[in-house]
Amino acid sequence: MGSALLGGLLTSGWVAPEQVVVAETSAARRDELADEFPGVRVVDAPEAPDAAEAPEAPDGADGLGGAVLAVKPDVAEGACRVLGAVGVTRVLSIVAGMPCLRLETALGGQPSVVRAMPNTPALVRSGVTAISGGSHATAADLAWAEEVMGAVGTVVRLPERLLDPVTGLSGSGPAYFFLVAEALIESGVQMGLTREVSRILVVETMLGSAKLLAGTGEEPAVLRAQVTSPAGTTAAGIRALESRAVRSAFMEAVAAATERSRSLHR
Repeated sequence: MGSALLGGLLTSGWVAPEQVVVAETSAARRDELADEFPGVRVVDAPEAPDAAEAPEAPDGADGLGGAVLAVKPDVAEGACRVLGAVGVTRVLSIVAGMPCLRLETALGGQPSVVRAMPNTPALVRSGVTAISGGSHATAADLAWAEEVMGAVGTVVRLPERLLDPVTGLSGSGPAYFFLVAEALIESGVQMGLTREVSRILVVETMLGSAKLLAGTGEEPAVLRAQVTSPAGTTAAGIRALESRAVRSAFMEAVAAATERSRSLHR
């Protein structure tokens, strides 16, 4: 997700490569990031802070107003201790399931933490992100976070207690749609289409349907009904899906992903 966000920010022109410093512990991953994002400075990051030998903040690190935390949940607090050791006091976290309070405690003092849950379409500037401020976050901190995430898509502000459902719905959501696309493409092939043609039909149908849903403002049920003629082909397809509880399966998927997000900070 960190790579998707960085790619989106660079593509949008919100930030220039030379203004960005990426800290990464893995040497192999540092090489990959340097190749993927020419001009971005990629540096080693200590796995744990050493108060006696705390690393200095990179030149220009304050230029964008803070740091973006994009790590796995199990190393998030350690990364925050490092950030606190170098004097970072404003953090935008995209760590799934990690509450602001734990990050604030790890940073020390009274840092401004804004927690965000984006999704991977940020890479093509079509992401959606929910943000929530911690106990010390000000209106200016939220505006900064919204500006960062707004460069790669839509931003909504929500209470932090709702970020776990956001994770289960829109954070994991792209994978649900990709799974549907996989199934539909394979279905087209089984019905005699070439894979190339089947892919074009599925991708453009999904894209057009999303535009129709967003552009008309109609409820999904209304648009579905408009396509579904009584006793027609679509009705037969919908009946097959409903007979296999597809609607319930998606609801259970969102619930399971939400519960997994909650379990990360227990």
